[in-house]
Amino acid sequence: MLKKKYKTGLVLSGGGARGFAHLGLIQALNEAGIYPDVISGTSAGALAGVLYADGYTPKEILKLMNHSSRLDFIRPTMPREGLLQIGGIIKILKSSLRAKKFEELKLPLYVTATDLNNGKAVYFSKGELIDPVIASSSIPVLFQPVIINNICYVDGGVLDNLPVKPIENKCRYLIGSFVNPIGHAEKISGLITIAERTFNLNMSKEVLEKAGKFDMLVAPPDLINYGVLDPEKAEEIFQLGYKATKEKLKEIDVEKLLPD
Repeated sequence: MLKKKYKTGLVLSGGGARGFAHLGLIQALNEAGIYPDVISGTSAGALAGVLYADGYTPKEILKLMNHSSRLDFIRPTMPREGLLQIGGIIKILKSSLRAKKFEELKLPLYVTATDLNNGKAVYFSKGELIDPVIASSSIPVLFQPVIINNICYVDGGVLDNLPVKPIENKCRYLIGSFVNPIGHAEKISGLITIAERTFNLNMSKEVLEKAGKFDMLVAPPDLINYGVLDPEKAEEIFQLGYKATKEKLKEIDVEKLLPD
């Protein structure tokens, strides 16, 4: 049997502002002595993953991303290729990331984006860092696509919202964080709400198809009560991820996930 390159891999799904739950999960893991050796993330998972891989703690990332209102992250724009701008997140990444390339990160990272031209998921892990992360977070219709090497990229969740593929054969153990639960929606109106709901429904199938690949999968059901475009509830969402992970850790053999 071939020796796996990494002991513990962490896979972080997309889910917009619900991605603050990823930070709560990482906080709970770290408190239990569990530190991932490699991270794979889509959209919100790519944002959380890149800052953690750059050396920030979960609480430091929460503070970075939670210092302002929703309008600092996303602003309405003229609807040509996207209804909203994502400038606030770009500003945070450019001012906060110490690494400028994947190779400069403290942990190896895979970022998933969707190649619209060729209709496939692409897993970035080398070269320039910020554009792939922004591309991974660019929900179609809501945000403008990102052009990298003449290819048009949008949110990785379109084709792979729980991106285990780039690391599943490289890790002895896999931990997944899925923050995109789908339940009954009482009221659906407005173009942005319809676009958000449609995208979420498409992504929700991932957890059913891939759950068996993980040694530990955390998917807090109460996240259904929080919007994808609602960063003002960051602290509450963080705590949901933290508490759900604490409970999940009681169900597994934590010792096997500790560093050798």
